[in-house]
Amino acid sequence: MFQHLLVPIDGSELSAKAVDRAVLFAKESGAKITFFFAKPEYPLSFYGEGALIDPATPEQFAKMAEDQAQEILTEAVAKAGAQTVSCDSLSLTQSAPWEGIIAAAGQMGADLIFMASHGRRGISGLLLGSETQKVLTHSDIPVLVYR
Repeated sequence: MFQHLLVPIDGSELSAKAVDRAVLFAKESGAKITFFFAKPEYPLSFYGEGALIDPATPEQFAKMAEDQAQEILTEAVAKAGAQTVSCDSLSLTQSAPWEGIIAAAGQMGADLIFMASHGRRGISGLLLGSETQKVLTHSDIPVLVYR
């Protein structure tokens, strides 16, 4: 049925559980997995007429984001490897994670996006909205939501 899953991950507990379930799903269906991490863009916060700038330089921020992405992706790849599931990993810098998820699915030729129901909780989740909801709304390929 499905041959290639895109599994977006963010390092949250629910995301880690979704990885475990996606690996089992892929193993049972004989599918390949691409794990995806959307790296954030360099933050520039505006306050009134001025700007508050992160003390890290854009280069330092990019390095920290890449290190975080590789740590999270390496763990997911290891879980797939332990179950002998074929997988790749990809990270892209994107201001809106949901856009990166959809772009990565197209770039990698995925025929299913398998993702956790949400990552952020509380006020930040309310203010930022649900990335999963945005993927569901805008994706042209099926989305399986793990809860």
